[in-house]
Amino acid sequence: MAPKAKDKPKAAPSPSQPPPSIEDLFTSLNKHIQRSEFTLAVKVANQVLSVEPRDEEAIRCKVVALMKDDKIEEALSAIQAAPKVSFDFSVYKVLYRLGKMDACVDIYRNLQRAKVDLSEINLVAGLVSAGRASEVQGTLDSLRVKATSSFELAYNVACSLIEGNKHKDAEQLLLAARRIGQETLTEENYADDDIEIELAPISVQLAYVQQLLGHSQEALGAYTDIVNRNLADELSLAVAVNNLIAVKGPKDISDSLRKLDRLKEKDSQKFQLEQSIDLKLSPKQKETIYATRAREIVAILPELFPDSVLPVLLQAAVLVRENKAGKAEELLGQFAEKFPEKSKVIFLARAQVAAAAGHHQIAAESLSKVPDIQHMPATVATLVALKERAGDINGAADVLDSAIKWWKTAMTEDDHLSVIMQEAASFKLRHGKEEEAAHLYEELVKSHGSIEALVGLITTVAHVNVDKAEAYEKQLKPLPGLKGVDVDGLEKTSGAKHIEGPPPDPERWLPKRERSSYRPKRKDKRAAQVRGSQGAVVREKSEASASATSSNTSNAKPNQATSSKNAEQSRPQSKSSRKKSRN
Repeated sequence: MAPKAKDKPKAAPSPSQPPPSIEDLFTSLNKHIQRSEFTLAVKVANQVLSVEPRDEEAIRCKVVALMKDDKIEEALSAIQAAPKVSFDFSVYKVLYRLGKMDACVDIYRNLQRAKVDLSEINLVAGLVSAGRASEVQGTLDSLRVKATSSFELAYNVACSLIEGNKHKDAEQLLLAARRIGQETLTEENYADDDIEIELAPISVQLAYVQQLLGHSQEALGAYTDIVNRNLADELSLAVAVNNLIAVKGPKDISDSLRKLDRLKEKDSQKFQLEQSIDLKLSPKQKETIYATRAREIVAILPELFPDSVLPVLLQAAVLVRENKAGKAEELLGQFAEKFPEKSKVIFLARAQVAAAAGHHQIAAESLSKVPDIQHMPATVATLVALKERAGDINGAADVLDSAIKWWKTAMTEDDHLSVIMQEAASFKLRHGKEEEAAHLYEELVKSHGSIEALVGLITTVAHVNVDKAEAYEKQLKPLPGLKGVDVDGLEKTSGAKHIEGPPPDPERWLPKRERSSYRPKRKDKRAAQVRGSQGAVVREKSEASASATSSNTSNAKPNQATSSKNAEQSRPQSKSSRKKSRN
């Protein structure tokens, strides 16, 4: 076999060889931009700027290429580092992608005054993303622009309707946006697959509206089709995956986790969204997707560790986050019954969940099932407050009586008896149990010599026996330095005139609500009337809506930015920035 020929050494570049001309560099720059080779475009733009640092075209090409390559921070740095030239680079500031929506809206309004084409699309997107959806219709009226003038604008206006909970109207406008987009892109000779990709944001947002309207099967079918066919931009696909999992609920968790893993960074050992997706999502969208991932993992844990407390606590926490306190209470109750030896922390958690949700009776019931803390002052106070709010006055009184009985026989250095008896007496007096309250106060006076109890006793007995109250009053020690009070002298000093009339009310020194003549104000029964249809009840959020990427928010986006306010969608690109398919 003949020996392999040695490679000829490459000739070293001639030191006299001139560098590429500016014209050649711009030709190369244009080629890279046309091919969407943005990294190479930035490299060539830098070559131009090394020769002509103030070249406006090169700076603009670099900034746009960085934005297209999702290098937002670098694009902003390039704008800030640009020399002072005649061109206003504020149009390129990526405020939208940085989440500075109000500043973004101001720039779009200025562009509108300068009659920049298609700025109304971005203006509406900015308004929705800034939480100012209510201003959209007025803005369109002032501009004399119809929502259906383009499919991009129709999409963004539909997002504003979603923000205003006008879901039916949003559904109709999204259907119109899809029809207009189909016609427009067909006229521009887009291939069928490219049309589907361009209109994927509308399809995902339409499925989300169907989800909000309770049409779960239609939404499920739409999400499944988008995910399986994979004919969508990355952001729309991420939203479709997340919302598909939300609609499916706890069914086939392993499949849901596999679908979410399609969105993660390939080389990351932990769940980290792929950079191209992460850059396009708003903070709220990312929070929802990460929360969905956590929820799916938490849902598996009870199956893997059925007798462990931590998984059920995590699962209950997820349910509470989704405004499903009732389901969390039920889940915790079932575990406590199944594993009574581990029920203490479960009942405490259930009591906390129920109390926060306003389910006072369930909270009290849960707390009362932890026997070794029933006598503690904090527990007693909490139980009394819960039962009182639930309207169970007798039950609250029983809690106090049981605690008093326990502390009377307790062999412990801590003594909370006087505190609990004092609170019990006050509670019973407040609820019309004067004799029981008087008995407690009297016992406190005899056993502890409490001045506070003596005052309470006098106040309580005054309700039924003024003479007896006055007798107890004599046990009060006079204040030091106070020899007596000349009432007549005080009246003369104050200038008050003596007026003949009925004798003074013996209860005049008591608070109004403790006087025998006190009558509480009647409640307005109209305030308690049930609104809505007969028999209507308040229901918790459905699992699908609560777990969707962002309920009651839109995800409009301007034509050059790909982020959105909610993870439902990114807005389709405007006509001027769309690239036709090549055969």
